[in-house]
Amino acid sequence: MSWKNLTGLQQLEQLRASNEPFLIFKHSTRCSVSSMAKRNVEYDMDILPADVSLYYLDLIQFREISAYIAEAWKVTHESPQLLLLQGDSCLYHASHQDIELKDAVSVISE
Repeated sequence: MSWKNLTGLQQLEQLRASNEPFLIFKHSTRCSVSSMAKRNVEYDMDILPADVSLYYLDLIQFREISAYIAEAWKVTHESPQLLLLQGDSCLYHASHQDIELKDAVSVISE
């Protein structure tokens, strides 16, 4: 499994319209805590179901996408942050040291 870059609102809207679950890892490239959380997610990527995509959002470059996510899915913007989204619902969210990919995967498996 590898990251897919999230780079545009149209891409995000297509994911939303698909009504399939997908994950977004929101990362600040200027933050050491965010870098540590990113490494932990990368370490556990092999536990992701093959049909669930994991998107990487660079918050420095694409701040407007993060703001849109916060508004559209009614989640507070945080960094780092892991979100499990499906359609109009946020099924899981965690930030900072609470980010555990296995927790998001357990929600998918329910």
